[in-house]
Amino acid sequence: MSSLYKLKFAKDKTHVTLRRKRLKSSDIAMFRDAIAQDYYFQMYYDDLPLWGFVGKSEGDYLGQKEKLTKYYLFSHLKFNVLYNADEVVEINSFSDPSYLVDISEDTEIDVQFTYSVTWNLTSKLSATRMNKYSQASLHPISQKIHLFSFLNSITVVVLLVGLLFLLFVRHLKNELRSCSIGDEEEKKEVGWKLVHSDVFRSPRNISLLCAFLGTGTQLLILIIALFALAFTGFLYPYNRGMLLTSLVIIYTLTSIVAGYTSASFHNHFEGTKQKRKVRLAGILYPVPFFIVVSVLNTVAVTYGATAALPFGTIVIIILIYTFLNIPFLTLGGFLGNRFGLLEFQPPTAIKRNPREIPLQNWYRRKLYQVFLGGFVPFSAVVLEWHQLYASLWGFKIYTSPGMMLFTFVVLIFLSASVGIILTYIQLSGEDHEWWWRSILCGGFTAIFMYGYGVIFYLRSDMTGFLQLSFYLGYTALLCYALFLVLGTISFLASWMFIRHIYRSVKLE
Repeated sequence: MSSLYKLKFAKDKTHVTLRRKRLKSSDIAMFRDAIAQDYYFQMYYDDLPLWGFVGKSEGDYLGQKEKLTKYYLFSHLKFNVLYNADEVVEINSFSDPSYLVDISEDTEIDVQFTYSVTWNLTSKLSATRMNKYSQASLHPISQKIHLFSFLNSITVVVLLVGLLFLLFVRHLKNELRSCSIGDEEEKKEVGWKLVHSDVFRSPRNISLLCAFLGTGTQLLILIIALFALAFTGFLYPYNRGMLLTSLVIIYTLTSIVAGYTSASFHNHFEGTKQKRKVRLAGILYPVPFFIVVSVLNTVAVTYGATAALPFGTIVIIILIYTFLNIPFLTLGGFLGNRFGLLEFQPPTAIKRNPREIPLQNWYRRKLYQVFLGGFVPFSAVVLEWHQLYASLWGFKIYTSPGMMLFTFVVLIFLSASVGIILTYIQLSGEDHEWWWRSILCGGFTAIFMYGYGVIFYLRSDMTGFLQLSFYLGYTALLCYALFLVLGTISFLASWMFIRHIYRSVKLE
């Protein structure tokens, strides 16, 4: 919301009355509670943040054990603004300790809130205005966290690459060689060769699978676009309005990608005998998003919180989705049907009846594989994920887009690698139903992220149903988007791997 403070450019002000208010007993109790918990306010001027405390407390000991605490409310706020030419370079706020209101008693009191503004010229350039906030990432503690996160990610990647190449690739290469020069008995010893007539069989709910791939690809491109904007300087940590606007615009434009990918994969898996509709790709993420946001908005309205979206904003979002997202999605579906992937021709014939799946060892069962598929990538990014939670919900400064990009690349690599390894283990057990499991193995990392979010909340000082609902709701939407992205990456990596090994082997 917009505050009552009026800061006109280069106009000094002295002891301007903001508002006179009579504080009731309930108001005083709220202020005392806020002061006791060290509450502070956060405001923005020209996208530059500024902070200040609500008040202060002082304690005096009466006798040996009893302590009397006095609570004081700051009633005067000073703004100091630095500018160069016609641009604001820096702004600070100070709560003047000379203007204190004693609110230790539960008696009604009249308070006059005032403020002053001082403008000063500076030689600093506007291009350096964010350096002050970026220094938070250079703090020794922050540097240690990022260093440990980097080393942790590299360690997991090296171990996984070692497993992939020393054990997995070498073993698979020997199997492919035996398929080319060995006899029939040697060929039958390898489990994944025995399911060659079933591994390319279309899975259940193929339309939902294609919609999943379309939405996951769309969100992946959206994330890449946000990184590109951040590195070009278009987005920075405190440009909040531009971030939300960019999300809406990019998501709308990338609806073409969702429609194209969904229709293209539908044709790739099932042929082009009929035009495929893409409505599932248009509701797979937006519908849960609108449901969660509607519930949270209702909670915010009930509490009278400023986090509630205005009615006009809700109407604009609905109009954008109706008149832009849906047409772009339809256009993408048309292009996918017309110019998308050609129908896939499996290297081996598919039998009419699927092969019976034998009883699996414990390490080949779905629950174990899905757990492992989520745990390995999450263990590599958990430290940086904690930093992200602290930035989103702990109001800490996050100014390391380079480290976040590195973590995201590691997450993609690990999701693809783990998806391939687990798919190979599954096929080696003569289990040909790999399609949906490969998605779950990659997407389960997001479940670990949400679980860690619950732990983060329990260890924080956040309280109340309003804060709980907003935290769990918006964290769920973030993790659901990552579930779609990582599940898509894991599936595509597994699909490319399966096509490669079955085309490499010579089967009759």
